[in-house]
Amino acid sequence: MTEYLSLDGNSIAFDVIGEGPLVVLAHGIGDSRHSYRFVAPALAAAGYRVANVDIRGCGDSSLGWDGYSRTDIAADLVAVVRHLGGPAVIVGQSISGGAATIAAATAPDLITGVIELAPFTRIQSMDLGGLVRVKRYRAGSTHLAMTLIRGSLASWKKYLDVAYPEKPADWNNELARIEATLSEPGRMKALQAMCKSSPSDAGAQLANVTCPVLVIEGSADPDWADPRAEGEKIIADLPTGLGELVVIEGAGHYPHAQTPEQVVALALPFLAKVTARA
Repeated sequence: MTEYLSLDGNSIAFDVIGEGPLVVLAHGIGDSRHSYRFVAPALAAAGYRVANVDIRGCGDSSLGWDGYSRTDIAADLVAVVRHLGGPAVIVGQSISGGAATIAAATAPDLITGVIELAPFTRIQSMDLGGLVRVKRYRAGSTHLAMTLIRGSLASWKKYLDVAYPEKPADWNNELARIEATLSEPGRMKALQAMCKSSPSDAGAQLANVTCPVLVIEGSADPDWADPRAEGEKIIADLPTGLGELVVIEGAGHYPHAQTPEQVVALALPFLAKVTARA
């Protein structure tokens, strides 16, 4: 059953399944908690209480928020953890990877670990050489730019086609779900607002994180010419010894939906380690 947390006149939707240490799942731009449809039940079956969140402006969460930055999303995630009774590990994908970093840095008493999936956690600059060399990066950047400028759902669907090098078995139904949600008035505006937000707020907090961080990148992610290099830069900006990087070969920007078994296999040892310390 979907629950709703009221925050400043708006609402955050989430589902909770399982029993055990709390794990909060947060998805990326233009998506919903349904992107964790394979991961959430696997974590619950492994002995965790899993809160699967629709971030502000997405899924069943409300529109009309004052901002859509990583700092804003981080505050929502911390509020969910407080509401459910932390501490918690946050699993954040894309924009929510950056938000998870901020949550960990600003609420160290509540956040015991962070798993970042294909995260936008550092300020980005266009890799001109990469645009020439790497076709998937060129295609992904072009479709994202058209989505940002025009608010084009067709461009977003083309981006998703590149971002999922291999599609989940239920992809046709999932794409229809995404298309229906983003066709609701205001949803694409929220997506555009998130696209415009800079990751600099998350990057500035990397040095302040005190809990372990696992970064998972996909080698075929079109958001970077070199996803491994991006992950290495995140690890380098964390305090020494806190970060670990794993690259899943062939995965795109949505490893939790494209390669969920591998993500769960990586997540479970990490969760066991950090929840034992809590």
